[in-house]
This record gives sequence, structure tokens and C-alpha cells, in this order.
Amino acid sequence: MQPLRSSEGSASTLVEAPGAAPLVGAPVARLDAARLLRGQGRYIADIERAGMLHACFVRSPHAHARLGAVDGAAALALEGVVAVFAAADLPHQPLLDSVRIEGLRKTPQPALASERVRFHGEPVAVVLASSRARAEDGAELVRVEYEPLAPVLDPEAAAAGAGPDLFEGGNLLYRGEIVAGDVEAAFAAADHVVSARYHGNRYAAVPMEARGCVAEHDPGSGELTLWCSTQGPHQLRRRLSQTIGLPESHVRVIAPDVGGAFGQKIPAHAEEVAIALAARAVGRPVRWIEDRLENLLAAPHAKEQLIETELALAADGTFLGLRARILGDAGAYSHNSTSALIEPYLSAGLMPGVYRIRDYRCEILAAVTNKSPVAPYRGVGWTAGHTARELLIEKAARQLGVDPAQLRRRNMVDSFPYESCTGMLYDSGSYVASLDRALAEIGYEELRREGGPPAAGQPAVGVGVSPYVEPTGWGSDGALQSRWSFASHDSVRIEIDPSGAVTAAVGTPSQGQGHETMLAQIVADGLGVELDRVRVVSGDTSGTPISTAGTRASRTAVVVGGALALAAEELRAKLERIAAYLLDAEPDQVRIEAGRFAVAGDSAREATLREVAEVAFYDPALRARLPDPSLSVSRFHDPPASYANGCVVALVAVDVETGAVTLRRLLSVEDCGTVVNPALVDGQVRGALAQGVGGALLEQVRYGADGTMLSGDLRRYKLPKATDLPAIELHHECSPSPFTVNGMKGVGESGAIAAPGAVAAAVADAVAHLGVEIESLPIDTDRIVAAAAAERS
Repeated sequence: MQPLRSSEGSASTLVEAPGAAPLVGAPVARLDAARLLRGQGRYIADIERAGMLHACFVRSPHAHARLGAVDGAAALALEGVVAVFAAADLPHQPLLDSVRIEGLRKTPQPALASERVRFHGEPVAVVLASSRARAEDGAELVRVEYEPLAPVLDPEAAAAGAGPDLFEGGNLLYRGEIVAGDVEAAFAAADHVVSARYHGNRYAAVPMEARGCVAEHDPGSGELTLWCSTQGPHQLRRRLSQTIGLPESHVRVIAPDVGGAFGQKIPAHAEEVAIALAARAVGRPVRWIEDRLENLLAAPHAKEQLIETELALAADGTFLGLRARILGDAGAYSHNSTSALIEPYLSAGLMPGVYRIRDYRCEILAAVTNKSPVAPYRGVGWTAGHTARELLIEKAARQLGVDPAQLRRRNMVDSFPYESCTGMLYDSGSYVASLDRALAEIGYEELRREGGPPAAGQPAVGVGVSPYVEPTGWGSDGALQSRWSFASHDSVRIEIDPSGAVTAAVGTPSQGQGHETMLAQIVADGLGVELDRVRVVSGDTSGTPISTAGTRASRTAVVVGGALALAAEELRAKLERIAAYLLDAEPDQVRIEAGRFAVAGDSAREATLREVAEVAFYDPALRARLPDPSLSVSRFHDPPASYANGCVVALVAVDVETGAVTLRRLLSVEDCGTVVNPALVDGQVRGALAQGVGGALLEQVRYGADGTMLSGDLRRYKLPKATDLPAIELHHECSPSPFTVNGMKGVGESGAIAAPGAVAAAVADAVAHLGVEIESLPIDTDRIVAAAAAERS
């Protein structure tokens, strides 16, 4: 096994880890696969409680309106309807986050709207009934008085002060700037200046399991239990405590199996607060399961940014400076981790990307509009900024008449550690090597030789290159380097019982990523035991150590896995001392492998893990040699920042007569440092690439002129199908981080960050002869068709 890198600070120490056949690095089959494939998973819809009621929300049909009386009398007359609650019936504090960024104005969101509704689908009331169907019937009978108001849908108009104010103080919530170096001097010295404008599309995460929760309040103890499809049980517990007014000790959050999330389930949602309040009000358990229309309509959206960029270049193509203006459309509220800045602020910080750019200025703005609020979604912030920058480089290459891949290569970071002009410390990487590997695997030189305008009746073929860097493993330092300052650390616990069974308790639940398997591999390797001895438990705030940030930001392997590796190292040392006592040997003579202890040079003296554990628990004489023989170790971990990297290349064919884009090849080179489980890593990359392709070619949340949602089902909000994707080609580089345990980096978001840029650049390459620039996603095929028609005429 690779040595552990223990890094509680910037310094790294190496300690030898045991094991002749390491599990870390092996494509171990998922430990939960059989259970889930047999239908034995337990999701929110499977939670049953005695006397449970079912909830349905009454949602605003208007994007913007004054809210009058809410009359639930007709609903309450319906058999089976137990209660109808409006905002005045459920007193609470509105949702607010703990992220502090100077100059950002917060606009907290209530659990149920009062006085005004600010987006189509905002919850106005909640109906509780004996069944979901009866609750839906009741919701249709609730009468609500609305006074429609003009909606604000254009973020530029909102930022400029046009249209009605959604909140006192106006619709522009933030205006700030990042300045590094002497930008004006860089542009004054430039031989070429290239500018572009990009509109990043509004995505929806669309997890297979939509949002949902079950709330139960115990009036005797005053304790509230919430089963919830969430990525951060401890974070949600804290938000519920703050909004409802209960001490955290009286709130228990349980995340059972979660059927996908992608960031959408990071925040505490208004509906979850409302269900918790409703359960307390009626004294019975309440379950809410979101349907697909609700999820598309009212669950948070993501990624919409308007980005203007300018790149200054020397005559030889060297990047001299970069200017940008990034405007984020926050939707109707700025609160929780759905803060208005979650998109543009992160985009601005990573805008220099993998390139040596020292002179940089970026104006950052965020405005509220009458759309569903935004939240993190795989590649949050970074997707739009990355795509805008890569399209700008494509345009620069065309204007300079140089190869776009070589222009990128000329300007890439090539030595580490490297501190970007925005303060990100790139710990290690294979930026140039990943690019070169991707170009070689795709056959780039041959593709470029064969390029050019298509023959009559043939599709236009283009290739797009998208090298990326991904901030991963967010501890507090990683969040701070991304200018997003909040606590992002974890504690873990490993225990061994008298039978020799190992339990690892963590605060980060899985949403389908295979955490149980990956973390068990780390623990088993660290202890020197068999994989089937290890059980990983998570998702229950009453029995797991606190994870302040939960499952997000590609952090689980680095932060939680790192903590488990360090805890296992400490516990293994204790086990070897106990085994030395049992085997009448010195601790440095004892080694554990596959759950058996042996004395070096003496094969006759052996002990099983169970025998050693029994001695620890039941032999009082041991304490004379080891005062604390308890087999439980807790470990806190908050590692330095780390950055993964790689390169995505897309080959497309564009039918200029119809605008249809066919993705012929999609290739990714991924470098996430030390790989714990190659099968899980490949799964993460494939899934993220698919979502990135969807964003490039298909996905967009659309609103009508009156602010009503036009993408409320999966016929109109188009997701990529298997037939939209070629066989994905995956390759790997490895540059272990010097700052993390075992050199691990995160991997979850890379494809979603880089694939849209690769596909967009490939289409831009294919239609360059038509004079068409790609300025927004998904690809505007009508512009391609119009340009082709104009060329023919």
C-alpha cells in the first residue's frame, strides 16, 4: 500500500501502512450493490410511522404577486383532510445562512410565503391528510387571493434597477471586484485583445429521487426527528434549530438511502422547515414526497450566469491579462448555501483556470429575479466560468490563426505548487501531461489535418479541447481559497467490538457515490483487516460525528477518508500493543495482516483480531501495561486545499441543414491523485460527463414572459439519453497531493465542469466557416441553420 501522508498543517509526514495486497487502488465491487439491486434500499418514501399524515403544498401560480387571504375551509371539509396551514399558522425564523461575505445583502426565505410570492411554485400553504391523494385533492380546494405584479426575469435589468424591487433596497444584492496585478498595463502592452460574451444556461439537477422528508415530534421530550433526503444531516439539524427555535440537542436528522442529489440537497429547504413545523403543530408524523413537476418548478436551479470576458495576448500567443464581468441570476432569494453568490463568486475565483495569468480583474454582481432560487449543483459556479473562458480561448485561436490546443499548452501552469492570481494554491497536477495524453488518445493531429469546411451534403466536423482544474476536498482551507469562508471539517470514529467487528461512523451520507465501499477500503487497509469486517455507518446525527459541511465539493474521500486513515493508523498501533501483550512480544515485533496478528520470525505465535479484542475488553491485567485499552478512536480532520485536474475532448458532427449535433467521441483524462477505487472513480467521471453533455446540448429551464415555468416535465426539460452519448473513453494520470492523506484528491465534479466547454468548443470549431460564435448553452441550433442558409444564398 502507498504510504499515508498525514497533514494536519502544511507539513507532511510519511508513515508506513501495512498490507501485502492493498485494497486502496483496487476496483472493489460496491458493498451496497446487492442490497440496492434487490430493491432493499430504504428511501424517504419507504419510511412509515404510526398515525402518519401526508402533505401537499399549495404553490403560487404566479411568479410575482401580493399575497392576500388563504382560505382552507373547503379543503378542511373534505374527508381525510386534517389541517391546512398558511404562514401565520407556523411561526418561525426564515432560512438564513452563516456564510459571511462583505457587501452581500441576504434575503431570507420563509417556509411559507407571506405578504408576497416571488417565484412560480413558491409554497403558500400546506395541506395534511390521510393520504397523498387526499392531500392533493385538498390543496386544489384551498383558495388564495393574489394580486399579480410585474415579474423581473432579466438579471441584467434587475442589476440595473429596472422593474419592481423584490426586496427593499433593490434587486442588486452584491457588487464586488477581484483585482490581481496590473491589468491595465497588460492590456496596454497587448498585441491582440479578444472579447466574448457568454450566457450560461439555467440547469436543474433532476435527481432520480426528488426531495422529501418525514417529520415526527415527541411532545413529551420536545424532540423533533426528521428523516430527510439530504446531503448534510448535521447542517440541516443546525438550520432547523435556528428556524424552529429548538436546541440542536432536541433535533435529530436521519438521512436514509438517498437516490441522487448532485448538490440540490445541500441546502435546508423551505418545505422541510414547513413539514417539521406542521408535524409539531398537529402532534402526528408528517411525510412529504416531492413529485417531478414540483422538483423542476420549485426545487433550486443552478448555473445561470452572464459573463463578459476580454483576453490580452502577446504576438506569440502568450496570455498577458484577463478581464471579466460576471453577473449571477440568484432567483428569488439569497439565503442558506443557495446564496446569490454561489455561482458568480466561485466562477470569478477560478476564472484563470489552468493558465498562467497574473494580471486579472473581475467585476462580480448578483441579482434576484422571479425564478426559483439557485443552489449548488455539480460543478457549481465553475461550469459557466470555465465554459466562458474556454470559448474565449477558442475565439482567440481563430483570430490569431493558431491551433487552439497549442495555444492552451503554451500558457499552461507547468510547475507546482503554483499559486494562482486569485490565491488558489494548486498543490500538484498533470496539466500539460493530461492535455498531451488527451490529444494523443483522440488522434488530434489527424483530426486537425482533416478539418475545414465540409463537402456538400456532409456534416461539419469539429473537435473541442477543455483542460480543467477542479477545487476538491474542501476543508476550511479549500473553501477559503475559493473565497467561500465557512467551516468545512469532519470528525470520524472507528470502533472495534469484542467480536472483532469494525464500525466506522462518519457524518457524510452517500447519495449513490459508493461511499460505503470506498471508506471501508481505507479503513480495512489502515487497520490491516479484511474488508468484510468493516461496516460504515452514516446519516444519523444522533450516532455519527459532526460533518460541518456534509457531502459536497468532492470532499468525502479527502476529508472523511483522510480522517479515517489517520484514525485507523492510531487504532492499529493500539491493537499491536495489545497483541504484543497477548503474544508476549514487543509491539514493534507484531504485525497485523488480513485480521491476524503475528510475531516477526515466530510463526507459532499468532492471534486473531477477535482474540485481541476480547483481551482489550475483558482482561483487567492488560491495564497495567496499557491504561486505556479501549478500541475506539475519534479523529478530527481539516486538510489543506487540493486540486484535481484533467482534460476533456469532444468530437462532434453538425448537420448544418438541421442544426443537429451528434457527439461522435467523448474522451476524458482524469487526475484525482491517488485513486481509492478505480471503478467508483470511473463511475463518477462518466456521470458528470453525461450531465455536462446535457447542459451543452439539451438542458435549460425556461420561463414565459409572465414568469411561469415552461419546463415542468421531462418532455420539455430534456435530459441526455444513452443514445445521446458515445462510448465514453476514460484515461488517467496521477499526481498525488503532497498535502492530503495518501495523496488523494476529489473527483466528483470534473466532467460537469469541463464537458460543456469541450462540446461547445467542438461545435464552434465545426461551424467556424459559417461565422457562428457559440455564445450560450444549450447550443442554439437555429443560429447554425440560419447561417448555413445565408451562406447558400
